[in-house]
Amino acid sequence: MPEFHPMQLNRRTFLSRTGVGLGSAALSSLLARDGFSATKSDGGVAGQPGLPNLPQKVKRVIFLCMAGGPSHLETFDYRPKLAEMDGKPFPTSYTEGQPIAQLQGKELKCLGSIAKFNKHGVNGQEISEYLPWHAKMADDICIVRSMVTEQINHDPAHTFMNTGTAISGRPSMGAWVNYGIGCETDELPGFVVMSSVGGRNPQPIASRQWASGFLPSRYQGVEFSSTGDPVYYVRNPNGVNSSQQRHLVDAISQLNRQNQSTAGDPEISSRIAAYEMAFRMQMSVPELTDMSDEPQHILDMYGAKPGDGSFASNCLLARRLAERGVRFIHLYHRGWDHHGGLSKYMDICSGLTDKPTYALLTDLKQRGMLKDTLIVWGGEFGRTPMSQTGKGDIGRDHHIKGFSMWLAGGPIKGGTTYGSTDDLGYHAVENVVHVRDLHATMLHLLGIDHEHFSVKFQGLDMRLTGVEPARVVKDIIA
Repeated sequence: MPEFHPMQLNRRTFLSRTGVGLGSAALSSLLARDGFSATKSDGGVAGQPGLPNLPQKVKRVIFLCMAGGPSHLETFDYRPKLAEMDGKPFPTSYTEGQPIAQLQGKELKCLGSIAKFNKHGVNGQEISEYLPWHAKMADDICIVRSMVTEQINHDPAHTFMNTGTAISGRPSMGAWVNYGIGCETDELPGFVVMSSVGGRNPQPIASRQWASGFLPSRYQGVEFSSTGDPVYYVRNPNGVNSSQQRHLVDAISQLNRQNQSTAGDPEISSRIAAYEMAFRMQMSVPELTDMSDEPQHILDMYGAKPGDGSFASNCLLARRLAERGVRFIHLYHRGWDHHGGLSKYMDICSGLTDKPTYALLTDLKQRGMLKDTLIVWGGEFGRTPMSQTGKGDIGRDHHIKGFSMWLAGGPIKGGTTYGSTDDLGYHAVENVVHVRDLHATMLHLLGIDHEHFSVKFQGLDMRLTGVEPARVVKDIIA
């Protein structure tokens, strides 16, 4: 048990009474510049020694999570056979012994896609009419139609997508990435999370989905608010100017150094650096979120009204974060849980996310940043090819055996479709891509060999991709 030192209590008591405007979430996650094995590098925060250990093909990741599970059958995976069988009993040979969320034990009937599909781009990518802006970027995206995961309910499925396991408390992928290779900024967190809402039954997203697990807490994601100040207490308290805040941070640093000389705790050095970082955030975050320098045509392209909490505004802020060196940016749009009202809510969710997604990709491309940015789009799972509700309120249940996601940027082969589900859109049957394969591919593009990237925890060498086999999907990489 660590030895108790009175100075620690005095210092904390002092801090609790100062009213200093430094967000605790930011402080806990902004310790990376003083990591024990990493060293500060010019213009950013270094990762672990020896990393990256592969050629680095992208510098950053923007993960666009359509939380709730978008239907692959209304977006990217048209199944003519399923349309032919619409309303007929679903063959038991497909579902026998298979996990089903809310349809278990009920009569299963085929539900053909309610969307029309057209071919787009040079290679004829099949994209639903719900996504007209995706159709415009058909030649930039690689649609993977053979994704599989292992968890059939929302929270554990998000946990699996984000951490590679259903066990809570493990590091999220953004934390792994920042731990491994650091980031290009010491003015902002290396891992930022934002969320928006719109659609049916928006599922809550727990903050542990971007936690650091057994990695140092400085690598956890920092949630930026979509409205108001993006980080709590980022502005100085009333009556405190920047000069006074600077003096306060200096005084706290002196107390910390005195405590360090007494306690000999190396974590105190990181605390000193954290206050310095938080002070710099007070300068950088207001500039980051001040959209007055964005021309009107850019705001119009995104459909953004900064500060309105929308997915569009979050996409624009994601581009600004990427420009400033943030390594991992995770956007959630909550509202894709379409057990009912499928047509209505596909309209709503697509309307809120389709154009901003196109704008983000296009904006990055025009700025020369898409070549070193990996964009990933998808949910925690897909939806069943069986109808969950009646004709007046058509919906689909959760589905994990075959669904669609897409990737773009860097060396990803745009204009291609990879993998396939069966004739009814139930099982992934060709070039199956597991979530662990997605993680392995992402790490590979960032310059990390997933098989040689581990942290010792409870006597085990823990990895994002776990101990089960995982492969880099090289066929989608140019």
